[in-house]
Amino acid sequence: MLESIEKLVSRFESAGQGQVFSYRKDLDNQQLAVLQQDASEIDLTEVEALVKTLLEQQEEHGDQYSNLEPAPYVAHPARGGDPDLWQAAVAAGEAALRAGRVAAFTVAGGQGTRLGFDGPKGTYPATPVCGKTLFQVFAEKLLAAERRYQTKIPWYIMTSSLNNGATVSAFESAGYFGLEKDQVQFFAQGRMPAVDFEGKILLAEKHSIAMTPDGHGGSLRALVRSGAIEDMRLRGVDTISYFQVDNPLVQAIDPAFIGFHLDRHADMSSKMIPKGYPGEKVGHFCMDGEHMCVVEYSDMPESMQEERDADGQLRYIAGSIAIHILDVEFVDRLGSGRDGVKLPFHKAVKKISTLDAAGNVCKPAQPNGVKFEMFVFDALPFAKNPVVIETLREDEFSPIKNATGIDSAETSKADQVRQWTRWLAAAGVDLQTDEAGLPGFEFEISPLFADSQATFIDRWSSLQEKPEIVQGTLLQ
Repeated sequence: MLESIEKLVSRFESAGQGQVFSYRKDLDNQQLAVLQQDASEIDLTEVEALVKTLLEQQEEHGDQYSNLEPAPYVAHPARGGDPDLWQAAVAAGEAALRAGRVAAFTVAGGQGTRLGFDGPKGTYPATPVCGKTLFQVFAEKLLAAERRYQTKIPWYIMTSSLNNGATVSAFESAGYFGLEKDQVQFFAQGRMPAVDFEGKILLAEKHSIAMTPDGHGGSLRALVRSGAIEDMRLRGVDTISYFQVDNPLVQAIDPAFIGFHLDRHADMSSKMIPKGYPGEKVGHFCMDGEHMCVVEYSDMPESMQEERDADGQLRYIAGSIAIHILDVEFVDRLGSGRDGVKLPFHKAVKKISTLDAAGNVCKPAQPNGVKFEMFVFDALPFAKNPVVIETLREDEFSPIKNATGIDSAETSKADQVRQWTRWLAAAGVDLQTDEAGLPGFEFEISPLFADSQATFIDRWSSLQEKPEIVQGTLLQ
């Protein structure tokens, strides 16, 4: 049950945040319930600590990156990696999948606003011919893995307070895309209050607090608080495949990745792609002494980003693409704050819609406050035996983030067609392509037909009558 309004008012006033209830007498019962819900989510002790550490303390300036070194990674076989090592990892990962030890976890709290789309980003049509949604693409990848390994893969989806209902409805309407209802679980991401530069919690309206998502790092404590981690234990799951909702190329279930993680007894493992150029907007996998970390592109000095080794290759080449494997017990430890270990918050100075002195909603022209968020890669310094493996950009990274231009639906669909064209070529079907590797028409291969080049070659060779690949061809 929610804490009573009277107790909330008393608690907030004692913490110097009584302004949250300034308009209490103007509210009807429904509005008061909204304010009560918002206030009940706030840990005032945590907010006070964040104000002291992130707002009041002076930032330390100095050479904080002087001890950094590039993080080691396992090279992909196509880029000089040891094929036997990768094959051993595949075998280990496949054994874990057959044993039911692996769950999928998708961070899907975003809306499609930047795409000009009204709805959860996971319901955005992402494929070139059928317009399958991102959720359907991932569901079919899980189904393909389930059939191959004769197992059930539970799927945990972190939504937000804004899109949880719409996300659940989309799955219900689609019959869970062929998955069983009880293997798909939804829970909403945590929220944090925004504050002004004096640390006072801001109101979005008279009856609601300016609450914002607590960042993708908040997914770890959301897994714990929602009961998802306990559910995993009951299912015999000890390994979580983490990926974000905007990347249809992601290998939702990758045996090699799982195998490297398990063989190294890692708490957390990550995938990297080689940076395409110094200023590419991806984080950098680094070593800070004995601890692995990710340094954001916006934080690393340009001079370091441009450093090259003796072979002319970028020195800090390992780019983070938000694909991880996580150990269940590790998530429980960080997500619950057990043993005093938890992810740090970061501050983001933003323009935050709030109330003016007259109680009217206003949108500021300049930044007027701070949002608090966590980053999932901040778990790396706490992880034992973290491993980073290389993946190929063209095979696994083409996110849909923007309405047009780079990382848009247009570029992602083209990358999907390019990948399938390469699969066909590997199977002996050479389509005429342009310099960009595109055949000049769109076709589509469902993960249910094949979800990798190797499975495509096997499936294609087994067909007695092979279809012609033309505009609109769908292999399902």
